[in-house]
Amino acid sequence: MTDSISRTSRLRLLLVLLVSLVGCDQASKQYAVTHWAHLETQPPQSYFYDTFRITFAYNEGAFLGLLDKQPPNVRYAILVIGNGLLLMALVIGIHIIPMDRWSYLAWALVFAGGIGNLIDRIRINAVIDFLNLGIGPVVRTGIFNVADMAITAGFLMLVPQIFRGEPKEVPAPATTPGTPS
Repeated sequence: MTDSISRTSRLRLLLVLLVSLVGCDQASKQYAVTHWAHLETQPPQSYFYDTFRITFAYNEGAFLGLLDKQPPNVRYAILVIGNGLLLMALVIGIHIIPMDRWSYLAWALVFAGGIGNLIDRIRINAVIDFLNLGIGPVVRTGIFNVADMAITAGFLMLVPQIFRGEPKEVPAPATTPGTPS
């Protein structure tokens, strides 16, 4: 595979992403709790003509609140134990399966973001979300955090691979016996 990445480079990149992304994610969540938790019952703070909002929320479910109505033990089993096992499989997989740098970076972003949110789930049984983007009141994202941005960026980086397909090998030109090649 072209542009493959060595095991040492993979580990270095993963450690840099873990320290920087998880550190930034946890620091921004701590800031949100310290400075914006009171906004949970208040209207969102709006910036840049309502393009960017600060809206504090504890998300007990998954993506966009999925599973938030399930009993706590079911949520814990799926969102803590299940995600923990998935993240372990992912980190093992990205170190076993040969892949190019781009793919590795994408999966490493997904892993680092997953760890950031898993820390919240283990600590407080919810994920701290506080960011919202959109145009006016109608076209808006869900409320998200830094870890969610890393996960989304990683998946978006992988989208072109879905449509690219497997590269086809070009056959070597045929030579006839006795002619110079």
